[in-house]
Amino acid sequence: MRIGIVTATYPPSRNGVATSTALFVRGLRALGHEVRVFAPRHPAQYRQPDWVEEGPVYRLPTSFRAARFLGAPADYPVLLHPRSQTRQLPLDDLDILHTMHPFLAGRLALDWSRRSGRTGGRRAPVVYTAHTQYDQYLHYSPVPPRLAAPAMRRHVVEFAAQVDAVLAPGQAMQEMLRRYGYAGEVRLFPNPVNLSAFTGPDGEPLDGTPFRQRSGLDTQAPLAMYLGRLAPEKNLDTLLTAFELARQRRPGLQLALVGDGPSHAELAQRLPEGAVMTGGLPYSEVPAALSAADVFITASTSEVLPMSMIEALAARTPLVAARSPAALDLVQPGVNGHVTEPDAEALAEGLLSALAPQALPRLQAGAWDTARRYDLPQRAQALADLYSELLTRRRL
Repeated sequence: MRIGIVTATYPPSRNGVATSTALFVRGLRALGHEVRVFAPRHPAQYRQPDWVEEGPVYRLPTSFRAARFLGAPADYPVLLHPRSQTRQLPLDDLDILHTMHPFLAGRLALDWSRRSGRTGGRRAPVVYTAHTQYDQYLHYSPVPPRLAAPAMRRHVVEFAAQVDAVLAPGQAMQEMLRRYGYAGEVRLFPNPVNLSAFTGPDGEPLDGTPFRQRSGLDTQAPLAMYLGRLAPEKNLDTLLTAFELARQRRPGLQLALVGDGPSHAELAQRLPEGAVMTGGLPYSEVPAALSAADVFITASTSEVLPMSMIEALAARTPLVAARSPAALDLVQPGVNGHVTEPDAEALAEGLLSALAPQALPRLQAGAWDTARRYDLPQRAQALADLYSELLTRRRL
């Protein structure tokens, strides 16, 4: 198949949508499909991660000024409509288009589908994966949420009604689309993880000792880790308070905050004893970092199905998570982690329970068993099968 991926974020941007999209591209190419990626130009703040497959990536015009105005992360530029470039893009022979966004990237996918399709003038089907609960991020918008929310929900519903298949990585996104008023089918389609990146040549877990040493962490003491964006919606102040409470009962306990974002400076001033901040990491270093931790902890209540939580399971690192849609999708209490109420006391109790010597080995084994369901080759084949189904339906 000739597949067009139209996305508003792609590596070297560092976020879950960019990561999962690039993994699917890699998996589909490994199956022999031709995948063309249409993504924004990037300010080149970071080097291109070495795990991203080389291949056709067509960089489209962006506005960094608009990104700053809208409060978007520095490496998440706002895509512009490349009307002047459209004629030069290889669109006419695409079999199918897939977008991760209902806004301009999604509009481009719909527009381009009308000029693609190789036989009989048929329009190429469009697939949309709903990744983001946009109402959780309206505080970044210059428009007051009471005005922005209704327009945003109406737009998402209208867009979803125009595509050929709507996917959601977790039940939270299915429920969100229902709340917005979308009545069509929403297929559950989890994100992938590259399990081979989380094991050594002998198939054993990666050694996290070098990461601990570089970060100034004790190589023997228990370590909790948060890996992700440092932003207000992640509820990180509650996480730090939970760590302080847990450390009172387990004095050697350590915490690593791995990532960057708008809350970095504030958190650095508030950082308690026993905690370190490492900054953001290239994706190639993420598996070893997560393998260094004993427990992954998150206080966020807005997570959908973040890559970091799936990656933690792949690193055999159990999850201790505040109750959120993602936690309810991923965590099997007592098997691969614990779900707690979103307050510091409950999180601290969950963290200490997971770290108990009689519980931790069992939770680590359960984490690995869970991660195997998301292995990239399986998820890529499932996506290719879905594309084939849509093409067969279109021909009929």
